[in-house]
Amino acid sequence: MRQISRIDRETLEFILGASRSCHPQEFAGVLRAVGDVVKEVLLLPGTLSSDESAVLRLHMLPIDPSACGTVHSHPSPSASPSEEDLMLFAKFGYVHIIAAYPYDERSWKAYNHRGEEIALEVVG
Repeated sequence: MRQISRIDRETLEFILGASRSCHPQEFAGVLRAVGDVVKEVLLLPGTLSSDESAVLRLHMLPIDPSACGTVHSHPSPSASPSEEDLMLFAKFGYVHIIAAYPYDERSWKAYNHRGEEIALEVVG
């Protein structure tokens, strides 16, 4: 299993900004990593967003070995994964980020494929 332990500061800022821009709808994307660092967010065609959920069309994902997990926002202050989030985490990727309202440096969390909270060091 691939080990992801860091996230690029610009990538985190993009996630938080996109989450603010989409509020009150959810933002969603696929994370890309170089080595052990999350470096980019891939936006998939056909992604559906509402104030209750976001649906990623993973069949639209190009063959991409750098894809390492998902990111989405919660329009509430809770960054805890829902049952639907946990099912997605188990199906795809190694690291998953949830950015919660108000989408600042303290309102996001990262999880592994089992839904267990993990630490990602912000670098760069």
